[in-house]
Amino acid sequence: MAQQRYTLTAALPYTNGPIHIGHLAGVYVPADIYARYLRLTGNDVAFICGSDEHGVAIPMKAKKEGVSPKEIIDKYHGIIKKSFVDFGISFDNYSRTSAQVHHKTASDFFKKLYGQDDFIEEVTEQLYDEEAEQFLADRFVIGTCPNCSYEEAYGDQCENCGTSLNATDLINPKSTITGAIPTLKKTRHWFLPLDRYEGFLKDWILESHKSDWKPNVYGQCKSWIDDGLKPRAVTRDLDWGIPVPVKGAEGKVLYVWFDAPIGYISSTKEWAEREGKDWEPYWKDKDTKLYHFIGKDNIVFHCIIFPSMLKAHGDFILPENVPANEFLNLEGNKLSTSKNWAVWLHEYLQEFHDMQDVLRYALTANAPETKDNDFTWKDFQARNNNELVAIFGNFINRVTVLTQKYYDGVVPEPSEFTEVDRETLEALRKYPEKISGSLDRFRFREASQELMNLARLGNKYLADEEPWKLIKTDEERTKTIMFVALQIAVGLAVLSEPFLPFTSEKLKHILSVIPNEGEESLNWSTMSHTETLLPAGHQINKSELLFRKIEDQEIEAQLAKLEATKKSNQQMNSNIEPQKETITFDDFSKLDMRVGTIVKAEKMPKADKLLVLKVDTGLDTRTIVSGIAESFKPEEIVGKQVTVLVNLAPRKLRGVESQGMILMAENGEGKLVFVNPDEQDVKSGSLIS
Repeated sequence: MAQQRYTLTAALPYTNGPIHIGHLAGVYVPADIYARYLRLTGNDVAFICGSDEHGVAIPMKAKKEGVSPKEIIDKYHGIIKKSFVDFGISFDNYSRTSAQVHHKTASDFFKKLYGQDDFIEEVTEQLYDEEAEQFLADRFVIGTCPNCSYEEAYGDQCENCGTSLNATDLINPKSTITGAIPTLKKTRHWFLPLDRYEGFLKDWILESHKSDWKPNVYGQCKSWIDDGLKPRAVTRDLDWGIPVPVKGAEGKVLYVWFDAPIGYISSTKEWAEREGKDWEPYWKDKDTKLYHFIGKDNIVFHCIIFPSMLKAHGDFILPENVPANEFLNLEGNKLSTSKNWAVWLHEYLQEFHDMQDVLRYALTANAPETKDNDFTWKDFQARNNNELVAIFGNFINRVTVLTQKYYDGVVPEPSEFTEVDRETLEALRKYPEKISGSLDRFRFREASQELMNLARLGNKYLADEEPWKLIKTDEERTKTIMFVALQIAVGLAVLSEPFLPFTSEKLKHILSVIPNEGEESLNWSTMSHTETLLPAGHQINKSELLFRKIEDQEIEAQLAKLEATKKSNQQMNSNIEPQKETITFDDFSKLDMRVGTIVKAEKMPKADKLLVLKVDTGLDTRTIVSGIAESFKPEEIVGKQVTVLVNLAPRKLRGVESQGMILMAENGEGKLVFVNPDEQDVKSGSLIS
């Protein structure tokens, strides 16, 4: 059978911080499982990644740490790359976008599209920080999301609802550099007119991939296309990044989301040159299958923008699939780099030495494939102790210890197989196809449980046949039982490799099935079609425990660390905000604040945080949209007296005009509370002065 060529990409991690479990569960563990599986099934695989070292996150981090952007990228590129190696992520190449090959590849890509008139050039108004004297790129702006009212949305995306934004879409934007309210200033940029590609995207995604793409990916793409695509800027006013390679573009760089996905191509070039290969078939041959492994926040870039770029270029294949995962939370809260609410990979590797596969398994068994999932340390402990130790490890330990005890580690010669033996061996031969069926549909969680079911099959077989009892009365039957059990052990050694690579290697050593140079190794195909995986007379090595039990105190130490982080965050949040700039009495006198009474309250459809209120202000009964739905139920606040800013200019939120603002405060626990006019009833409309 001819080899199938695959190009697999994993989202380029930003070098503004280390890797955490959210990155692993969403992208790198499933991508690595799939790459290892494809190699085991005899395919030609290029598994590609690299550090994303441009974009505004880098200079932001550099300013915070008081160092240069170059120092930041070198520091975190080193940490990330080492973490991936130590964790067993089997990239064929891990590059970086600061590499010369990438700068040239990205520049050449831009110039080809520029030469084909694939861009439009426009002068637009962009947010500008007068104090910092610079235009504000996406991540230098935060404000209120116009979609869900999340108050800390970035200028390119709301991390609460996932909506892709432009900085000018934000309500009440402010600069993250100085805290100043930005102004609008004209600047010239180049845009990729995505609207030109609507027809192509409809045919390619909405028609061709309706049935085989994950619902979360297809649904997000459909929503974008149905809303109508608009031109997207591919350049930015920044001094960090790849300079725009055309005249008249001084002081501008390529937008990171134009530059970053081209990093997959430049990384492939780097790999091919090192290995003496031709990179082009991996990106230009129509028989190559291209897959992008990403998190859900990157769907639009990999399914709409990058394919439009590839289509415009004209030489490249398009992705066969983009199996994006949802998000992983930690102990009930969203993972947050800024709040240090994370399990960092490099720290895990130090604290749980030689237990890479335990984390891989826990993250896979609880993978956020169709919805956001929660990682807890108790579940991590249970997955290890109750499954890896008690099922997988227990079976292997029984088999190898008994083989050493009864036969000095030599695989015994079986006698005639019983019906149970034949059924067990036939079931074993079906597991490669079972696991393949799940992996081919990107159901990694399901596949990991099929692997565990094979270990359960082995445990049940031994428990039912009881060789430790039969050895006293029927030595020939015992030999057959142990022979069958050893075949299952080899099956686990082979089929566990994509999921538990370190365990697989260790088990292959115990069973002495690591091939010498030039010998063919066991793989998916031999598993399905070979009657005997481990022949009689084969000498296995001394038994070793594959997994160790995780004690309660180890988990308590991790929970204590998180509790300390939580308390630290609460203390930071409880700090009194600094006084704002001084205003005059005339400024204050313009504010018309009155006592109001909430007479009606209801949830805003399709918005988690918004309530639509009817408030009696004494002047009138008006509609006010307030982002308090996560703190109060509508029925709880009807009749509540509140402080209302009544002369705030009306603003539409989700299509509803809000005609004022309710004044709120945060208590010491970070929860919203009303700014009450008084504990006594006050007449609606009373002025607050």
